[in-house]
Amino acid sequence: MRTTSEPAGEQPVIDLRGVTVHYRLPHERVHTFKEFAIQWLRGRVVYEDLRALAGVHLQVKRGDAIGLIGRNGAGKTTLMKVIARVLRPSEGSVAIRGLVAPLLELGAGFDTELTGRENVFLNGAILGRSRKEMVQRFPGIVEFSGLGHFIDAPLRTYSTGMVARLGFAIATDVQPDILLLDEVLSVGDLEFQQKCTQRIEEFLAGGATLILVSHSPEAILQLCRRVVWLDAGQVVADGPAAQVVEAFVSRSIASEPRTAIG
Repeated sequence: MRTTSEPAGEQPVIDLRGVTVHYRLPHERVHTFKEFAIQWLRGRVVYEDLRALAGVHLQVKRGDAIGLIGRNGAGKTTLMKVIARVLRPSEGSVAIRGLVAPLLELGAGFDTELTGRENVFLNGAILGRSRKEMVQRFPGIVEFSGLGHFIDAPLRTYSTGMVARLGFAIATDVQPDILLLDEVLSVGDLEFQQKCTQRIEEFLAGGATLILVSHSPEAILQLCRRVVWLDAGQVVADGPAAQVVEAFVSRSIASEPRTAIG
């Protein structure tokens, strides 16, 4: 996997070539590490090969706004993790050019026993930001999240929406070159979703690149000009947002089981 900070120019900021990801999963469910160790020592652990991505090619130019759609298990989150460089592909090459701000899983990088304030600095450190920088950015993060005095409460007392608000506020406090969002806009109240959308649109106006995973056709069509449709780890379609979303929705409706009447 390679990363470069050289000027993008006409080069894609995201360049995936033949990316394949395999997972090795125990064929039988193992509930504890002790049980796994015993089974492994006896040579009884049988693995199943799961191919999450299969030869994916994807080139994304600076300023593109791309939606990723597909059924659950299609490989969308795996692809986002490859782009975020938290998952190394089994095969293929990955080139990422620019600062990536990933928000892939709610609460990722958070410690539920720490307060919101402490988690801001912890998450900032994970993103490579200095404590001095986070001290300067802290008031703006709290203001955007709308958490107020809750910022000093343990994260375990937060609702799912509050965790999402804090995570989004931290990840997007700096103008990124590439913003990765996985189902984040579906969490939280309507007012906060509108704030998130407005901030994303500001980033796009500033030349940032967006990759958005969402099960909401409305969110995809509002923010994305291009859509990539994944199924079983492969790219089924890659083209104009309205065209690809319409094809996906049509197939989804056609594949829904029908209930017999009579």
